[in-house]
Amino acid sequence: MKSLKIFIIAGEVSGDILGEKIMRAMPQNIEFAGIGGQHMIRAGLSPVFPISDLAVMGVFEVLANVKTLTRRINETADEIIKFQPDIVLTIDSPSFVKRVIKKVRGRIKTKFYHVVAPQVWAWGENRAKKFAKIFDKLYAFFDFEKPYFEKYGLSVIAVGHPIADGLKPIKENKKNKKNIVFVPGSRMSEVRKLLPIFKQVMENFKDYKFSIPVVETTKKYIEQEIKNWSVRPILIPASKRYDLYADANMVVAASGTISVELAIMHIPAIIVYKMNPLTEFLARIFLKIKWASLVNILMNKTIYPELLGRAATAENIIREVNKLKNPAARQRMIAELSKADKIWHRARPAAELIAKDIIGE
Repeated sequence: MKSLKIFIIAGEVSGDILGEKIMRAMPQNIEFAGIGGQHMIRAGLSPVFPISDLAVMGVFEVLANVKTLTRRINETADEIIKFQPDIVLTIDSPSFVKRVIKKVRGRIKTKFYHVVAPQVWAWGENRAKKFAKIFDKLYAFFDFEKPYFEKYGLSVIAVGHPIADGLKPIKENKKNKKNIVFVPGSRMSEVRKLLPIFKQVMENFKDYKFSIPVVETTKKYIEQEIKNWSVRPILIPASKRYDLYADANMVVAASGTISVELAIMHIPAIIVYKMNPLTEFLARIFLKIKWASLVNILMNKTIYPELLGRAATAENIIREVNKLKNPAARQRMIAELSKADKIWHRARPAAELIAKDIIGE
């Protein structure tokens, strides 16, 4: 097989983790360039710029960072043209990567592959049509996502959810432990909104121990913020988060990929998200689904309670925590989570399936 040049882009922590796995699943003669964080750097990538510059979410949050994002879009497009890759492989962050590809397509001869299907079943099928015009191939997580894009001529391969690779359910055996994990998110915009709320919640459960898994993009900020708290959580590297979750009675987490990790592990959780009021207003108009957590969406029921937007208050989180303090309530939630087990897994890890397809084995 001839050596390939791949320009790989991951715009947030979950994509960075998957990006590392894909890179490691590739033959050693693949030449990489692109954008990633500490995980992809560990696999040998020298990123064009820090991943933290892309870690924003929401219409008005993006507008607030528009100058930085525009500069990074132009820089990325220039680097792709300079690198002349055989394949541009993008992982999630669809708004950013679509703008990059529009600047590059037609200027160089390359193929554009994307990992993670946009949630067109939540936002409307028109997004699938636009996506099919931009990309040459899509690696989706679930079989049900394929028809949305294939009807517009886009090649789609379902690879399973990568978070499921190596993750297994754990047995709850925490009768004498009082541990709650708080996860304010991996984006600075999320952390700034949720950390003050989480502080209020912790102050109402002083007989519990608290911990927060931290990522490179938010670690220093969180360390500074909790310095003078009366109830101080322990900060743990995100790389050790699974041990942290396994030892917890429950997790209070920002909506996102973590809800899948917790669902696969059968960890009782409360999902929260705080957003700009105008972003929340637009989401209520355009979203076509009832839930934000993937396990709730796929099972079509509320398994994890969700406190989103205006509902994401300390008072509401305290109420839900009090419910989950009851062992019977946790067991009921775990039983519901176990019904979703068959959804997550494939015969081979997602990263291996993606790498195998790219190199044509």
